[in-house]
Amino acid sequence: MASCEQAIRTLGLLVVMLPALLVLQLGIASVLKLRLSERAINSSVQVVIIIGLLACVAVLTLMLVAGTRHVVIEMGDWVKIPAAQFHFSVKFVFDRLSVPLAILSFLLTGTISAFGSRYMHREPGYNRFFVLFSLFVLGMVITSLADTIETLFAGWELVGLSSALLVAYYQERPAPARNGLWMWTVYRVSDAALLLAAVVLHHMASQGDFDRLLGVGPWPDVDVTLPEGQAFLVGLLLVIAAAGKSGLVPFSGWLPRAMEGPTPSSAIFYGALSVHLGAFLLLRVSPILESSLPLCIIVVTLGLLTALLAYLVGSVQTDIKSALSFACLSQVGLIVAEIGLGLRYLALIHLLGNACLRTLQFMRAPTLLHDYPTVENAIGEHLPQATITVDRLAGRRFRAWLYRFALERGYLDAWLMDYLVTPFVTLLRWCDAAERSWTDRLSAQPSRESEQSRPSVEPIEELS
Repeated sequence: MASCEQAIRTLGLLVVMLPALLVLQLGIASVLKLRLSERAINSSVQVVIIIGLLACVAVLTLMLVAGTRHVVIEMGDWVKIPAAQFHFSVKFVFDRLSVPLAILSFLLTGTISAFGSRYMHREPGYNRFFVLFSLFVLGMVITSLADTIETLFAGWELVGLSSALLVAYYQERPAPARNGLWMWTVYRVSDAALLLAAVVLHHMASQGDFDRLLGVGPWPDVDVTLPEGQAFLVGLLLVIAAAGKSGLVPFSGWLPRAMEGPTPSSAIFYGALSVHLGAFLLLRVSPILESSLPLCIIVVTLGLLTALLAYLVGSVQTDIKSALSFACLSQVGLIVAEIGLGLRYLALIHLLGNACLRTLQFMRAPTLLHDYPTVENAIGEHLPQATITVDRLAGRRFRAWLYRFALERGYLDAWLMDYLVTPFVTLLRWCDAAERSWTDRLSAQPSRESEQSRPSVEPIEELS
């Protein structure tokens, strides 16, 4: 038994270290401006992913043979402040939740890397694409296996950063850069909620270890040690973090904007892995959710609203990638509802199946128009079109409003702009004006110009 657990820990370290070495290899080559060939980049990525996948499968096999359900790999305290009773430890856990997601991450990223090596062939940013892709693989592995909220936050940030930069991959056009910035802004809200949850957990328990916060026992049979009030507060922050990362209501507006990126990144991020990270977070902390009935009701309601909105909006989309993204989001909403109802294994199986299906659909999307006439000839008629079905008794005016509601994606972007972004920007401008007023009064002269009142600088024409 001891030798088996030692073998699991050795293989576990290999699973974590391989993506980190890939990031170092491609990143250092880019910094030193060493031009790697497409074949060399693709070979490095494939070797790392295949070995990582085999190591994950070996870990799963050893755990089944040994009958163990919970193996923790500790890498020590990286930050420790005894006076404040604060410590930041790096720990990884292999259990019934983390191992399947790690295997899924390696399996789908390997598939997408093989597809992307051909799809991105001769692209000017081929190396940049795979550098960001390797960052995403590392972030997914760290997030999947994290046993502390700080470790999970590190992987969470890597996934968000690589996703936003790949949305803005075609940086010579204004639309991808603008949509990537919008998505990064939404991710900032999600990350802030997760960071606040980490701070609250440290304030309550002086640590962020899931093993001690969720209670003793392997997932999902865990007894929570937090009181109901504290569990509700922490759980609500984690639900906000999950909503921003997975595009749940009211943050669903960034999802179609993310389709500006290359098809390989759309397939792996918003069809398979990244969009499911919010649901994975809720699965990881599901014992906290179930300790508070109001929180479970919030999660179920949020999931069902997201599924309904995604169905309505996806039914009126005119491009295949946006339609697939909302189809994926509708399933993510159902997964979240299942988590709120306590159906953890059903939600996990649903997550794994939906990720594999959407990856296949996104990879087939570029050739769909080419294959469309062949499919019509095979069935002998036109393919049916998706429509929003509403009872005729509802009235024509309501149907027209519902159609416009779907076209405008539930008015979520406008709602966020009017009731979240605008008040926040107004508050910051008021703070800027108050600071400028006090500094002017203390210095008895204008001390500086506000960014708001500073005139724009015209470009200087070159002298002939």
